[in-house]
Amino acid sequence: MGKALIIGAGGVASVVAHKCCQVPDVFEEICIASRTLSKCEAIKDKIDGGKTKVTVAQVDADKTEEVIELINSFKPEIVINVALPYQDLTIMDACLATGVHYLDTANYEPPETAKFEYKWQWEYKQKFEEAGLTALLGSGFDPGVTGVFTAYAQKHHFDEINYIDIVDANGGDHGYPFATNFNPEINIREITANGRYWENGEWIETPPLSEKREYNLDQIGPKNIYLLYHEELESLAVNIKGLKRIRFWMTFSDNYLNHLKVLENVGMTSIEPINYEGKEIIPLQFLKEILPDPASLGPRTKGKTNIGCIIQGTKDGKPKTYYVYNICDHQECYREVGSQAISYTTGVPAMIGAMLIMKGQWKRPGVYNVEEFDPDPFMDALNKYGLPWQENFSPTLID
Repeated sequence: MGKALIIGAGGVASVVAHKCCQVPDVFEEICIASRTLSKCEAIKDKIDGGKTKVTVAQVDADKTEEVIELINSFKPEIVINVALPYQDLTIMDACLATGVHYLDTANYEPPETAKFEYKWQWEYKQKFEEAGLTALLGSGFDPGVTGVFTAYAQKHHFDEINYIDIVDANGGDHGYPFATNFNPEINIREITANGRYWENGEWIETPPLSEKREYNLDQIGPKNIYLLYHEELESLAVNIKGLKRIRFWMTFSDNYLNHLKVLENVGMTSIEPINYEGKEIIPLQFLKEILPDPASLGPRTKGKTNIGCIIQGTKDGKPKTYYVYNICDHQECYREVGSQAISYTTGVPAMIGAMLIMKGQWKRPGVYNVEEFDPDPFMDALNKYGLPWQENFSPTLID
């Protein structure tokens, strides 16, 4: 059907590339591009492309002109952006300049401040409409599948949704004293920021990790969950009518939090530049370089993830609760694509979103979040391509 350009060469990009090759009738050719060509070549070497042609290229995604040059050379139908969220806008600009569709898995974040907002990308809506191009934001798992889960619940199970609790639990163990399951810089910025949730039309802020509950998760067991701010809250609060409250919870072990606290206390999680021997460095970026690469965790990580949405509302005038979730096994993911489940649960939905745009099912000029499209083809594809979902109509609620 066409070509896809994958920008990024980390664990998620590897999963996207593997999964694109499983749908050769849609992805006839893919190009994996990154600043470090050897990482792209390593992914290519791992893939049995089958009927899909796989090529690689070098590109600095901070530079719009370089991305434009690559797009003009490769001529893809879509750019799948699984690079850093700092680069979203430069890649969106390149897509507009060359007339190709755009997809990412995380919202734009300015390098100089930990700010998870969609406003910069939503401002591109008119430009993409006028260009006749689709920009799909946040087509990972959370954000991504969590939005699709909510849209599916709204379409099939509720007349009105009032409360949503998104729970992201990782029961995996990689054996390291401390490591992050995705980009350490983004991961730590996210966790050390203030918590925030939306209730009755306003945002309520909480100190980092100050709201804690215990929740018993299918196939994982009871885990401590902590309230965080996550970007899908912003879009769902806008797009789900009748909503009274939406929160996001994530699991962390005591060991993880103790390490994080020490690093924070000594300044290693700071994004403020410091002078070291005449050079300016950002402590968090330095920390990223000495922590284990998330792409290397696959063979070590055992256990499962459980991510889903606990939803309350009304149907036919009666109260209703509904829990839709996915369980993913780290070792099964590694056997299939050589990555752990955190990369897998992000990479599979990125491929699905791109596939639906290329097939015309989710193609609409403008800038959209996943919950603004028909969820049914995406939900079907989740079952088909490795992220089957389950339902519970009497879940335990989070107080």
